[in-house]
Amino acid sequence: MELNFLISIVDRSRAGAMLALYEGLPLVVTMLGRGTATSEHLSLHGLEATEKAVIASVADAEKTRQIIKSAKRKLYIDIPGNGVMMAAPVKSVGGGRTLNYLTDNATPDAAAPAMRFDHELIVAILNEGYNEMVMDAARSAGASGGTVLHAKGTGKGYAEKFFGVSLADEKEVIFIVARAQEKADVMRAIAVQAGPGTPAGAIAFSLPVSSVAGLRNLEAE
Repeated sequence: MELNFLISIVDRSRAGAMLALYEGLPLVVTMLGRGTATSEHLSLHGLEATEKAVIASVADAEKTRQIIKSAKRKLYIDIPGNGVMMAAPVKSVGGGRTLNYLTDNATPDAAAPAMRFDHELIVAILNEGYNEMVMDAARSAGASGGTVLHAKGTGKGYAEKFFGVSLADEKEVIFIVARAQEKADVMRAIAVQAGPGTPAGAIAFSLPVSSVAGLRNLEAE
């Protein structure tokens, strides 16, 4: 069965309207963040430096398509300035009861679906207050912008010895959507310019994105 972790990033004033599109899903999480895109990149990503809401849930393939379609029709999500949506495939679920809960007892498909991954979601975890250092590194490799979330680390003590920074401190998490072919360059720039051993202490990884909305101008280049 194709399941996706469906993530929407919109201005907080539009959070209620986006939440309404997620109605019927068993578990929806709303997080608060802020955009980091510079003004010259606003036309590409629609993510200026404003307060953001990040809304996420697990949805099957059909529900994912319905929500993205509704967001395009009702919230004009595919027009720059109105936000970004992405679907990251879920590889596994912890137990049959959890799967039944997330899918409303739907019968799993016999074969895994084929997917194309033209984009990836880069997730960077860094020390609080250094998001501009990380974003400057990402932009040097072609990234247009990202969304910052506040977080708190709970890493074990050996992480400080391994990375040179403590994970059990105030943290920030940055979401950056990048083309698959640009992902490696962006992650390499973050590692070199703002990774472990620097004040930012950023640790980055990426997730495949099977569908995306809100990057229409980027796709048309």
